[in-house]
Amino acid sequence: MDGVVVNEEGTPYFFKADYLFKGFHGKAELANMSFADLDEHHHLHHVDAAFRMHYNADPKLHDHIFLFVNHKVFSYYQHKLEEGYPKEISEVFPGIPNHLDAALQCPKPECDEDSVIFFMGGNIYHYDIEQKTVQEKAFIGMPNCTSAFRFMEHYYCFHGHQFSKFDPKTGEVHGRYPKEARDYFMRCSKFGDASDHVERERCSRVHLDAITSDDGGNQFAFRGHHFLRRDAGDDKLKSDTIESAFKELHSELDAAFTYDHHLYMIKGDQVYLYKEGEPHTHLEGYPKPLKEELGVEGPVDAAFVCPNSNVVHVIKGQTVYEVDLKASPRAPVTRGPISLFKKVDASMCGPDGVKIIVGNHFYTFATPMLLLSGRAIPEQHRVSQELFGCDH
Repeated sequence: MDGVVVNEEGTPYFFKADYLFKGFHGKAELANMSFADLDEHHHLHHVDAAFRMHYNADPKLHDHIFLFVNHKVFSYYQHKLEEGYPKEISEVFPGIPNHLDAALQCPKPECDEDSVIFFMGGNIYHYDIEQKTVQEKAFIGMPNCTSAFRFMEHYYCFHGHQFSKFDPKTGEVHGRYPKEARDYFMRCSKFGDASDHVERERCSRVHLDAITSDDGGNQFAFRGHHFLRRDAGDDKLKSDTIESAFKELHSELDAAFTYDHHLYMIKGDQVYLYKEGEPHTHLEGYPKPLKEELGVEGPVDAAFVCPNSNVVHVIKGQTVYEVDLKASPRAPVTRGPISLFKKVDASMCGPDGVKIIVGNHFYTFATPMLLLSGRAIPEQHRVSQELFGCDH
């Protein structure tokens, strides 16, 4: 990996050669499709380093994405190259060398001052944004970073296909590192069969596809080709491939919910229905078209049923549809839009309310009505740590 930057909406951009991967999965695109001016000024074969500046004190820097190529730096605001760029790196960041390996921002108090950390080989440069001064440091014991980024208030150094989490002040690496980046930051369907599924899935930064709890209190969380399971009364997590337990689905769910001792699994424009039990039983006659089963056109983003309710809430974009599961025929009633989120990745409802999962975070609303009428986003929580107990 050549560079990583997180855009204004919190989506990571991974640069590799002249390609760009947006988010944790999906196909790559040519980097010049999103940063068109790169090729006009420089024949792009790679990006040396990249970071996004968050610095309210200077609007000329705040929310700008900086890309470094050889001795030049490009400054983008909302994917448009700023006037006068590219410039020499030394002109914009005095004291910083050319041909960098990695860069990331370290805000105060995570660093002593609002800083940008630049990496070149074994040399580490702490650049004070306000004073425009440089302090060179030695991060002894940390591998040379080919890319680095700050994500969810943690600092990651990528080296080859591996990564290490480090202290930005000292470079110290604590815990069991290095780890495989393709287990935690990318969704690779043909990779990782020999890795620890539970450790990978509980700590992965890739967003969930779906999550639900059955009527017995057993929780299922789906991501890519795998799922996590936590049985009622047992804090221990288990993981396996989706195909092993729900072979008709294979992988890549869009949404899931539980009703009347059955698991409804939505994939594309189809609904798969499983009866609770060990093993889960796929009902004859399924899959059925989502339009026929719930009256909603697929694909959808998320769905949930609250305890002691007959209504499923189906989220598609910013629109919420309510469907009475006891009605015949079933017909959706539009109850949207959700104004607080542009897109929801997964959702579920339990005794403590509705959990809305967006990226690596979740937000709890006491009732579905508060989700629809709310004007303020509730407290943000981390999926990996607070839902699954990941310790890093």
